[in-house]
Amino acid sequence: MRKLNYEGAEKHVFTMLEHGLDKNLYYHDLNHTKDVIKSVEKLGKLEEVSEEELLLLKTAALYHDTGFLIRYKENEEAGAGIARGSLKRYKYKKRQIKDIAGMIMATKMPQNPKTKLQEIVCDADLDNLGREDFYIRGDLLRLELEERGIKMSDKDWYTNQIKFLEEHDYFTESAKELRQKGKEQHIKEIKELLGIEKNLLVIINTSENGKL
Repeated sequence: MRKLNYEGAEKHVFTMLEHGLDKNLYYHDLNHTKDVIKSVEKLGKLEEVSEEELLLLKTAALYHDTGFLIRYKENEEAGAGIARGSLKRYKYKKRQIKDIAGMIMATKMPQNPKTKLQEIVCDADLDNLGREDFYIRGDLLRLELEERGIKMSDKDWYTNQIKFLEEHDYFTESAKELRQKGKEQHIKEIKELLGIEKNLLVIINTSENGKL
């Protein structure tokens, strides 16, 4: 295998993201990219991918949100384009660049991975759904969306969270083992929260109507 200059690509992308991303990208920031890189490395090793495949996974994670430098919507296409335009200088072959672009595109919602490596990147991108920092990450995403005019009440936000969590599936056995139970716990907690809110609304409405 020709030695890939991943370190050079990482330095280049980290610099672009640190200085080029909008400051109101509270969720899709440099920290998120670093987090996904760590997650693909963990999942890649658990799924026993080759040394080359692990580097391709890390590179896809590195570039997967670079499209936000250009636009918010359809950012995956932009990110794949940035990867295609820059990876050759870091000794990546055409086949490898094509695979990396495919992994980036697979993260587009709804996720629809076609290969094992695409599955790993998709699972890494949403690793937080089953982690302890789920609510913290969710608050950052909510704030980011509000900056773009998408504002929701607490009830609507958490209703949408349940829908997203229930419709989402991890693809790799490793991600299922690591995060499925945590994700199911979050679904349970949010449903309990909404149930409490619903009961409070009933009590308030009943009180206002003079029936208490």
